[in-house]
Amino acid sequence: MTSLIKVWELPGGIHPPENKHQSLQLPLGDIPLPPVLVIPLNQHMGTPAQPVVQVGERVLTGQLIGAADGTFSANTHASTSGTVIAIEARAIPHPSGMTAESIVIQPDGKHEWILLDECADYRALDRLELLKKIRAAGIAGLGGAGFPTAVKLAPKSTQVIDTLILNGAECEPYITADDILMQVRADQLVAGTLLLSHILHHPKNLLIGVEDNKPKAIAALKAAVAGAAVNDPEAANIKVVAFPTKYPSGGAKQLIQILTGREIPSGHHSADIGVICVNVGTAVAAWRAIRYGEPLISRVTTVVGDALQTQRNIDALIGTPISYLLEQHGFDASRASRVVMGGPMMGFSLLDMDSPVIKTTNCILAPSKQELPPPEPAQACIRCGMCAEACPVSLLPQQLFWYAQAEDFERLESHNLFDCIECGACSYVCPSSIPLVQYYRAAKGSIRLHEIEKEKADRSRQRFEFRKLRIAKEEAEKEAKRFARQKAAEEAKKKLAEKAAAEPTTTAAGSATDVVSAAVAKAGTVQVSPDEQKAKLERLLAAAKNGLDFARKPLVPNETGVAITEEQLEKQKARIKQAELKVTEAEKKLAEFTASQANAAPGLATPAAAAPIADPNDPVAAAIARAQAKLTMSPEDKARANLESLRSRLAKAEEKVAAAKAEGSANLDALEQGAGKLRDKIAEAEAELKTLGITETAAVTAPQPAAAAETPAAPETAEQNAAQAAIEKAKAKAAAMASMSDDEKRAEQIQSLQNRLQKARERLAKAEAENDPNIEAFRAGVTKLEEKLSEMA
Repeated sequence: MTSLIKVWELPGGIHPPENKHQSLQLPLGDIPLPPVLVIPLNQHMGTPAQPVVQVGERVLTGQLIGAADGTFSANTHASTSGTVIAIEARAIPHPSGMTAESIVIQPDGKHEWILLDECADYRALDRLELLKKIRAAGIAGLGGAGFPTAVKLAPKSTQVIDTLILNGAECEPYITADDILMQVRADQLVAGTLLLSHILHHPKNLLIGVEDNKPKAIAALKAAVAGAAVNDPEAANIKVVAFPTKYPSGGAKQLIQILTGREIPSGHHSADIGVICVNVGTAVAAWRAIRYGEPLISRVTTVVGDALQTQRNIDALIGTPISYLLEQHGFDASRASRVVMGGPMMGFSLLDMDSPVIKTTNCILAPSKQELPPPEPAQACIRCGMCAEACPVSLLPQQLFWYAQAEDFERLESHNLFDCIECGACSYVCPSSIPLVQYYRAAKGSIRLHEIEKEKADRSRQRFEFRKLRIAKEEAEKEAKRFARQKAAEEAKKKLAEKAAAEPTTTAAGSATDVVSAAVAKAGTVQVSPDEQKAKLERLLAAAKNGLDFARKPLVPNETGVAITEEQLEKQKARIKQAELKVTEAEKKLAEFTASQANAAPGLATPAAAAPIADPNDPVAAAIARAQAKLTMSPEDKARANLESLRSRLAKAEEKVAAAKAEGSANLDALEQGAGKLRDKIAEAEAELKTLGITETAAVTAPQPAAAAETPAAPETAEQNAAQAAIEKAKAKAAAMASMSDDEKRAEQIQSLQNRLQKARERLAKAEAENDPNIEAFRAGVTKLEEKLSEMA
């Protein structure tokens, strides 16, 4: 325990005035509960915790209020009992004066604790269970870094730890928080050392490093180790090592080098060389978390400076506003030059006095203007080299300063800028008062930002390259499928040709005749009754109405909180209009069919009943069926059908004329001329009926005499000639199709679709020019034809 071990000399370093006696005149004290506690959710290195309480909720002392978010995070607990009055952004102690989400608690003065899970013998628990308890207690490094302790105590399996160092150096001027802690809680520190040793599988070396300017702490620790060794033989392995006072020997890398002689390589951690270094306050907090189940809700903080009436160390609740803490120690703002969190070397000025005490707040320094005057204006570098002599990491501060000014990030990294521990020794000794550390901090921030942007750019490039590869792969697959289809088609054509060559040959005319005969037979056999036609039209109408109901349903956003856009509303309007047109068209077809059935005279064959309805999928059969239906009609039936058709067309023409008059359309004259021509045709049709000896009334209501079927056939009319011509044309087309190859048929279909598309586009252009109400229907027709053509191409 008391045996001397070798210590190594620290390169560089300085000896600033210590100023530690001011805060050690009084014992460790307390202050009353503040009116409010502001507990930030980010008091540690890593991701902020996530709130788990609500505004208005009553919490107890030690209750979890912020849950760790990920591995590099730490839990946050209520420092006292009270009510959560806000969860909002508040100022936190940070060099930039930034804000962070915080939980504001109004204490109730009762300080009621949650039920704590105590553990009398931690050796009975598994090491992972102990780490879990430390993590649940929200223990983070109290020496200033705030690294989650549970992560530090869980090194990789490849990192064999042979040395555990408890850092009690506390080299920063003014700060005595660790000194008073080691004096009054030395037994807890020894117990914490044994706990950490158990978690780390009992390293061979257990060292507590303390600077020799803390004689009372050293004596208290040696006595505590001797007392613990009586009951626990392992405690005898703990060595309290006092070494010469020098700044910044309290840095983890520097303390490891002083006590072990090992240097941590650039870019590595202490665990890579078999050493774990933990602050003495962190070890005490970890032991209390295991032994008593206490989460980290307070810490020892030094309150010092000539601008205060009382200078001492206190056990401050986390979340205590610094303004309230200063007020309890007689702070005189008129005397203070500034308020610093931390020491004069590595601390930073507070921009908002309402910032709270957090887990890493080891000192609040309120110096007077004489004690810590404002820094002198920076002058030009005289290249004296004193900064290089003072650097404890053996860097070249002068070159780093020049490269930082020039923003030469590559040279900064090549000169190991990130090995700088920002101790401020170079700035302290600089005769030109150059704030070197501030330049290094700014350069580190710029490099980190540059790396983040570079990483984003690399990810974007990788996504772009992956997209190109994906598109190329898809194109190759499509080309392979096209080639396979082409090959299969050629093989099928070859087999058909071989089969045709093996069968008896027939003439093209005979083949065409067979095709026409088959089409005629099909047209004659495929007939649809009026009831089936009506049922089909009713089904079409019901489907159109269902589509309209679906289109009218209110739009629902895909994600919660996302509003419906104007574009989506316009698209819905277009869908509703299209559905309404379909409903109107279906209703119109059903009404026309019903009217035609109602007007048909009993015993009189109507075109719908008499004509066979061909399969709509066979255009040749359909054309022949229509032509044959016309041929089978009597002259009287043709005249009546012609008259009804003309009257229907006239009614529509008169509607268009009325609409054109109301709108003042330029097409009014053309529409009126068209209506006039239809009236002339109606007059001619009525005259034709009279010549046949049938009155207009009889044409509509009189049944056809039974003997009419026995009358001799009338001479062949022009309509009969036209129907016969249509049949001949259909036969010719069928014959031509029969003699075509598959490619020729496909080309014929494409040409037909192109012609239809051209006519549809012309109708759409005309409808747009005339502002036709059916413009959406025309546009939909053009779209469908374009889709069909693209599929055929």
